[in-house]
Amino acid sequence: MASPKIKFTNPQKSAFFPILRQRVDQYFSAQELKKTGGQQILYKAVFMLALYLIPYTLLLTGSFGPLTMVGLAILMGLGIAGVGMSVMHDAIHGSLANQKWLNKILGASIYLLGGNAYNWEVQHNRLHHTYTNVHEIDEDITGKFLLRLSYQEKYKSIHRFQHIYAFFLYSLMTISFLWKDFKEIGVFNKLSETGMTKPFPRKELITLLVSKLAYVVFILVIPLAFSSITFSEWILGFLIMHGTAGMILSTVFQMAHVVEGTSQPIPDDSGCIENAWAVHQLQTTSNFAGRNRLLSWYIGGLDYQIEHHLFPSISHVHYRALSPIVAQTAAEFGYTYNAKGDFIKALTSHIRMLKAMGSSKLVA
Repeated sequence: MASPKIKFTNPQKSAFFPILRQRVDQYFSAQELKKTGGQQILYKAVFMLALYLIPYTLLLTGSFGPLTMVGLAILMGLGIAGVGMSVMHDAIHGSLANQKWLNKILGASIYLLGGNAYNWEVQHNRLHHTYTNVHEIDEDITGKFLLRLSYQEKYKSIHRFQHIYAFFLYSLMTISFLWKDFKEIGVFNKLSETGMTKPFPRKELITLLVSKLAYVVFILVIPLAFSSITFSEWILGFLIMHGTAGMILSTVFQMAHVVEGTSQPIPDDSGCIENAWAVHQLQTTSNFAGRNRLLSWYIGGLDYQIEHHLFPSISHVHYRALSPIVAQTAAEFGYTYNAKGDFIKALTSHIRMLKAMGSSKLVA
């Protein structure tokens, strides 16, 4: 029998978000700003795509020595992560541009990374953003190979060492797109029994197959057919590229939800979480914004994860300005605004959480 659909039920906490949303709307009205990214994010999109595609083109020439080729593979990995966080992420949320067609085109950049737009929209936009840190619904903390990122995940003795090997597994994130997207078909079909998703559409299965084939041609066939790169050199470059991208993306995502101070609520037998949705987002999400504006720019404002989870339809270019509004409103209602201060503090907090969840004394 399928689990019941998860519901948020707490009228006493429902006043927070309407007031916060009103204040955010007043900010945009007073500043005469649109909630999308504007020209600056389009320039950023061009830069991030170039960071990925220019090294790819240079590698096809075969005109460089081994060390330079490794450097180009790393640049491609940085480009993949940059496109994922700063371009695709906003576009699939519909916050990059005012035009739906432009969001759709730039959201399709995920196919260049080996992923799938429909799967990302369901798994990330609908499930992760609605049921954040809920075990077996939020895949960001559920069912990770050799990792225990949820207190409800079954404990294994090897988890004692996960703080040591976790980051290697994180580096496999974008490589896993190649098979994980097919696995999602069964996951979505199962969840459709609860009403949280729809059965996987047949037309999307065709898109999935065609896009994966196109990616294999782009990333494997063309380099081997039109350059002097050997197969062993290709494998090395492929692993370096995806390892760089996966490490960055996974680490950024995990530092937003698997850190000290974030909760992992358990629904009751009827599928209810005794909380309002917006307060749930506050309590399951953490910021790690600091003084490093270059880092914030590169990772698409994801150091302001609280603002992103409360307002995913607003472009990340506005999160820094919205942060004081959210923090002040949360304080007025007596809610904790979980901010780690900077990247290093959030990273060490995440490592401590990996150690804590790897302890046999903490089995739910």
